Amino acid sequence: MIRSTRSRKGLTATAALALSLSLAACGAANESAATADSGNGSPGASGTLSGAGASSQAAAVDAWKNGFLRANPDATVNYDPVGSGGGREQFVSGAVPWAGSDAYLSDGELTKAQERCGGEGNLIEIPAYISPIAVPYNVKGIQDLQLSPETLAKIFDQQITTWDDGAIAKDNPDADLPSTPVTVVNRSDESGTTENFVDYLSVAAGDAWPHEVSGDWPVSGGTAAKGTTGVVQSVEATDGAIGYSDVSQIGDLPATKVKVGQDWVGPSAEAAAKIIEASSQVEGRGEFDHATQIERNTTEAGTYPIVLASYELACAQYDDAETADLVKAWLTHVTSDEGQQASAKTAGSAPISAATQEKATAAIEAISAK
Repeated sequence: MIRSTRSRKGLTATAALALSLSLAACGAANESAATADSGNGSPGASGTLSGAGASSQAAAVDAWKNGFLRANPDATVNYDPVGSGGGREQFVSGAVPWAGSDAYLSDGELTKAQERCGGEGNLIEIPAYISPIAVPYNVKGIQDLQLSPETLAKIFDQQITTWDDGAIAKDNPDADLPSTPVTVVNRSDESGTTENFVDYLSVAAGDAWPHEVSGDWPVSGGTAAKGTTGVVQSVEATDGAIGYSDVSQIGDLPATKVKVGQDWVGPSAEAAAKIIEASSQVEGRGEFDHATQIERNTTEAGTYPIVLASYELACAQYDDAETADLVKAWLTHVTSDEGQQASAKTAGSAPISAATQEKATAAIEAISAK
C-alpha cells in the first residue's frame, strides 16, 4: 500500500502519477527539460530573497546559493532553517515568499496557502530535494547495526531500553552488543523529517508502532533536540544514543541498515531514488502542486524506504515584479541540472528526474506579478 507523509493508518494512495527518480536521470534531463538550458536562473536577477523551512535542506540550499549567486551577483538569498513546520507557517502567513518543507501541506494548511497565493491554481509545491533519512547511532564497539522495522519501532517507542536486548540481538546475530542504555534522541520542534520517519514506522512496523503520524514527536521521555543539527550533536555526545536525521547531516556517525524484504539496506541516494520511483501524486491538488505519496512497506531489493521528498513552496502570483522575478530565477536554478547536481554532491540527494523537472519548469514559468 502506498502511504502519504500526511497519511493516517487506513488511508490509501490515490493518483498514479509516478515520479521516476534516479541519479542517471540527470543525463536525460539535459535533453528534455527547459530549466537545464538556464541553470543559473534568469541572468541579472537582483534584490533580496528570504526563505525559511526545513533544516534538512540547509546543505542543499547552500550549494544552490553558490551557483545562483555566481551568476546573479546583485542578488541575495537568505534561508532560515527553522524547521518544516516553521517554514510552512511563515509561507502560509505571507512572511516569506518561498519556503522549504519536508512534508507537503496538510489539508488545513493547503486552504490557507491557496488563499495566500490568490487561488487554488496559484500554489506551487515542487519536490526538489530527495534524500534518505538516516538513523544514526553512537554505540561503542558497534559499527554495523541492522534493525528490522519492528525492532526500530520498539526502540523509538522506548520499549527496548538496552542495546543487548533480544530483539536487537536477533537482528545482529554476530554482534557483541553492550548492555549500554538506549538513549532515543528526537526532534523537539515540529518537523517534516519527524513526520516522514514516523510515517515509515507506522506503515512498515505495523502494530509495533501505535502512534499517529505527525510532525511532532509522539513519545515522551527521550532526549529532545531542536533541528537536525541538535539531533546529530546529541547523538554524537551520548554513548548509547540513536536518532534520525537527513543523511547529509550525520557526519562521521554510522547509520543503521533497515530490513527491506530479505535484505538489509542503508541510506543512499540510489536507494532513495528507487523508492521514489514507486511514488504517486496526491489527488485533488492544483495544476502546479506536485505533492507525492511514498511507499514505505516495499519489499523491493535495493530500496531504502525512510526517505523524504522535500518541497519548495511558492506562489504563481506575487504582489510585485521584483519578488516574482527573484522566486522564478531562484527556483529555475534549484531545479536545473546544475542545481540538482550541486545538491547531490554536497548533500547526497538524488537529482530529480526529467519528468519531475518538466513539471517543475511548467510551474516556475507561470510565476509572475499580479
